[in-house]
Amino acid sequence: MTSAHKPTFVHNAALGVTQILLWGGSYFLMAVIANPVATSTHWSNAWVVGALSIAILFSGLPAPFVGRLIRRDGGKPVLIAGSIILAIGLVIVAGAYSLPIFLLGWAVIGAGMAASLYDPLFSTVGQAYGKDARGALTHITLIAGFAITLCWPASNALVQAIGWRGTCLAYAAVAILVVVPIFAWAIPSHVETTETADSFPEKPATATTPKGLYRLAASFTVASMIMTAVSVELLMLLEQRGISTEHAVALGALIGPAQVIARGLEGVFGKRAHPYWSHLASAVCALVGLLVLALAPSFAWLAIILYGAGNGMRTIVRGTLPLALYGQNEYATVMGRLARPPLIGQAATPLAAGLVIEHLGSAALLPGLLAVAAVNLLLSFAVSPLISAGKNPVEAKSETAPLPIPADTLADEELALSEAARV
Repeated sequence: MTSAHKPTFVHNAALGVTQILLWGGSYFLMAVIANPVATSTHWSNAWVVGALSIAILFSGLPAPFVGRLIRRDGGKPVLIAGSIILAIGLVIVAGAYSLPIFLLGWAVIGAGMAASLYDPLFSTVGQAYGKDARGALTHITLIAGFAITLCWPASNALVQAIGWRGTCLAYAAVAILVVVPIFAWAIPSHVETTETADSFPEKPATATTPKGLYRLAASFTVASMIMTAVSVELLMLLEQRGISTEHAVALGALIGPAQVIARGLEGVFGKRAHPYWSHLASAVCALVGLLVLALAPSFAWLAIILYGAGNGMRTIVRGTLPLALYGQNEYATVMGRLARPPLIGQAATPLAAGLVIEHLGSAALLPGLLAVAAVNLLLSFAVSPLISAGKNPVEAKSETAPLPIPADTLADEELALSEAARV
């Protein structure tokens, strides 16, 4: 897989498999091992679950640095190192017999996540493929969309068979023995930029200013807040609307297929459209889905499908929209800058949702999410001036190469908007 060749489905599928395994051994692992950990160690369940927030926080803090490394050295060493660090964190967690060591292990896992999950992989693929990256990102997320569907049952079976400590060690072994070799094979060692004057049109000046970057960061962050809150509180939201726990669990299972189908449709019908329209469609789906749940609980299945579709498109847009706006040369750096605010927000959202429930009651959460979804849609509209009307940067021709992002923008370590957050 080099910049001289177009991405193949085999490479993309293999990279999708790495994301299934890495997400399964990090972000999605806690949902399965939390109760066994708390039961066997007698640690507070709040602290055990809170370890995931620590991991997410530590995955966000180094994101700009990771982006600069990828731009300078290419993605292969970063992704391989991230997988190894994640495996080390899992080994620490498996051997933790005190809560501080357990939390330390999850902090290390978070550092590994920063260099091995979607954002660094998207940066690597975008830098390697340039204008051909959109299809590759669609294929990768299409495969990776089965992470929950496959990893939750597999992790549960492992816990039953070898315990939660053995499960952590198993995922550590998979990261070293399966994921690292795939990255070594599927990612080029050296990437020569393929970006030319014909690759992307002239970018609107607003896209390359700090204000333009902040708009995109705010939009991504608020969208991630919604996804995180719904993911954490979905069962409660459905039960609040009079839906039984069993039915709520069944409805929740629709999210994965809805995500995958939406990503597939985006890959088929969205090729020649600017990624902004997928970004806008994602925001609309999130808002309409929550409205359906609030106003017509009997159509909760439709609400879940809309939410899942919106989230599926959002994952792709995280990679394709920055590439369309900023071009191949600046892509890895921009992705690093854009990754931090959403991840910090993702870490804070469960706490914020818990405070809303504690002080205002569980019935206040859905109206609150509707308000945030409305803000998300407004922020999506605010991103529209950053694109050239009616042009697809991946298809259009121009005499001008992408405008570089000003150095002061790239040096700005405060891109994380203090009031915004994401997943």
